[in-house]
Amino acid sequence: MKKILVLAAFIGLFAGVLYYINRDIVKTVQVSPQFAECADEFSTNTIDRLNSDLKVLMSGMSIEEFGYDFYISESLRLMVETEFVKRLLSCAVLDYGHGKLLIMKGSVKIELEVGSDRAKINDYAITELGTPVTEDKEKKKVFIPLDSIAEDISYKVVYNLIDGAVDIVMLPGEVKLPVAYDMRDYGRVTPVRDQGKYGTCWAFASLGAFESTLLPRDTCIFSTDHMSMCNSYNLDLNLGGEHTMSIAYLAAWQGPVYEADDPYGDGMSDPNLKSVRHLEEALVINNRDMDALKSAIFRYGAVETSLYSQLIYADGESEYYSPVEYTYYYDGEERPNHDVVVVGWDDTFPKERFTKKPPGDGAWICKNSWGEAFGDEGYYYVSYYDVNICGKAVVYTRIADTDNFDKIYQSDLLGWVGVMGYNKDEAYFANVYTAGSSEELKAVSFYATDEDTRFEVYVVRHFEDEKSLNNREYKVAGTMQYAGYYTVRLPEAVRLDDGERYAVVVKIVTPGAVYPVAIEYNSDDRTESFDISDGEGYTSLYGEVWHSAEEMQKCNVCLKAFTDIVEEETDTDVPEES
Repeated sequence: MKKILVLAAFIGLFAGVLYYINRDIVKTVQVSPQFAECADEFSTNTIDRLNSDLKVLMSGMSIEEFGYDFYISESLRLMVETEFVKRLLSCAVLDYGHGKLLIMKGSVKIELEVGSDRAKINDYAITELGTPVTEDKEKKKVFIPLDSIAEDISYKVVYNLIDGAVDIVMLPGEVKLPVAYDMRDYGRVTPVRDQGKYGTCWAFASLGAFESTLLPRDTCIFSTDHMSMCNSYNLDLNLGGEHTMSIAYLAAWQGPVYEADDPYGDGMSDPNLKSVRHLEEALVINNRDMDALKSAIFRYGAVETSLYSQLIYADGESEYYSPVEYTYYYDGEERPNHDVVVVGWDDTFPKERFTKKPPGDGAWICKNSWGEAFGDEGYYYVSYYDVNICGKAVVYTRIADTDNFDKIYQSDLLGWVGVMGYNKDEAYFANVYTAGSSEELKAVSFYATDEDTRFEVYVVRHFEDEKSLNNREYKVAGTMQYAGYYTVRLPEAVRLDDGERYAVVVKIVTPGAVYPVAIEYNSDDRTESFDISDGEGYTSLYGEVWHSAEEMQKCNVCLKAFTDIVEEETDTDVPEES
């Protein structure tokens, strides 16, 4: 009996101790103002320490070479710029103006707004971001808190406060693209136009793709007359053209100009009109790379491409075209003769809808330039299996306002006409320019002639002769996944002396190529305006022995330089009166 009483007493004592321990002690403790101030100071110091040397990784790999901006917000969220979300996280990022954004990946749609700390997922789920979307107007960038939406786009954000690093890790099961996508559904195409009797489909396709990259925020219609008549090629409205001419015209700042300032079809064009946008990057996707093409359309804009068309006008007939289903499929041997704009795709589009049945389902959604009377209000559906479409396609991926740089130095107005090299996949090339007054060198631009090109950029100060090129100073390196035209910014601007002769130098390595350097030269009647006297270029195999491009190869190398005018500091102090 005594044992039972003792046990009961022990249990009661133990229960009392547990009750004491589990009381709501928090309610009895008051946080002092000094503690709160210390906690705020600790948080602020932690954020400042992280941002002073923030390292952002992707699955453990450094991405510093890409030059994106990141920072940690006051609420300890990783803030990333939307361009990073588009390019490295494979998302579409649409800016509708007034701070409204739409991020898409696979079947996921995320609505955001500058100044708001909430996001709408797939039209119904509301997610608290923890910190608002912000805009840096000086840098022209929008930053979003990645943590709260990362899993919706198949990533997670992992913090390592000890090393001051943040790792963005891909989750399994990533789905980058939807089964079907139509840019018209998101306000990303400009109106269908009519080329009429002229051979200007190439210009309509180029500018249609170019315009789509600016949408939905920036709605512009650019002049096809100006592109067709005010480039450096020997063309008129009937001779036709191709994407290399379009890129050359845009890269040289010859255009674009607004359609309202140079209307189509009047047979006249003003070469004195100034470009209203500056092209910085255009990708050339070869070999019908389906995933790359879809990703380009989804993330950047429509692509221009070519096909063979038996049709000539909107009311034409062809055994390959169905005017009822608005479908086209060509399986012959003719080469491309018509340019169109691809604005979307549908993997499930039935093969039975084509007059000639292709081997499988699927179609590209194409915008034509024969007016709305043709096809489905100007659009038609071209089979994935058409023998020509998307064999080569161009997408304009970086378009800047005209204040991106103050001056352009160039000697390749015709752009990428041909290639040269030394029967190896690598080469050096250089161009020499003379600086104006109060300038600093900010960037260079050149072409990658094929996929997976690696490059290094150098600068030579106070150039005297070709031996000076061996005193080059390394500036930046990187890779280019696709062929195309690229602008590379220097990590730090180079202040040039007034009237200084300087050189920009590029080492390029293009796997599988034997002539990796893009050049301008006189190849046919269309390039009669080629001017070999307007540049001073050099090429080299190993960067040791240099050869004059003009004298040895009768060409100009395609390598431009860009500068800004530096405002001179003035003494604003007012002397004191004695």
